[in-house]
Amino acid sequence: MPKVTFINLPDEKKQTLIVAMKKEFSRVPLYDASISNIIKSANIPRGSFYQYFDDKEDAFFFLLNELVKSIRNKFGVLLEKYNGDLFTTMIEFYQHIIMEEEDVHFLKNAFLNMTYKIELSFSKIFKDQESNGRLLELVSLLNTSNLNIANHKDLFHLLQIVFTITLRNVVEKFANELSQEEALANYKIEMNLLKNGLVRKGS
Repeated sequence: MPKVTFINLPDEKKQTLIVAMKKEFSRVPLYDASISNIIKSANIPRGSFYQYFDDKEDAFFFLLNELVKSIRNKFGVLLEKYNGDLFTTMIEFYQHIIMEEEDVHFLKNAFLNMTYKIELSFSKIFKDQESNGRLLELVSLLNTSNLNIANHKDLFHLLQIVFTITLRNVVEKFANELSQEEALANYKIEMNLLKNGLVRKGS
């Protein structure tokens, strides 16, 4: 978490530092990133950086969590757009992630160097203990009438399955340098398999 000194920075200085951090974490993964590059780009003393963040990991997860909040908001917008249809929403939501131009290199480094902590941050798109109200709001937008679920526990597990499939497809897109068209086609196949079921009716 950023320190109070960072939160209280004037917006211009705050944005300058955010741009510098995002530039470095887009250039290389977290553990190869250099605080020296960040402070040089932001034109601040090294001591100032440590007044704002504990270390580079602290800075990275601040950026990641802010991005996850933005992605979660997009998920909510798309749910409303498609009247709570989970699978139609997920197709466009996946497109949004892989076509995100501004943060594509940051996302690529995060996904290709996934740790449990990074995965936990991304899981907050669907499950966030820190904002239960927002989560309940998102869940309330889902049209569950056409889903083969019996209760909220089933819904939770369904969302976990959808999240896992989505996460793996994003990693595969970046790792194999798939085109956006090929990555989307693969994702649609898996979402349709999940939507339609894996067992033939009557079998």
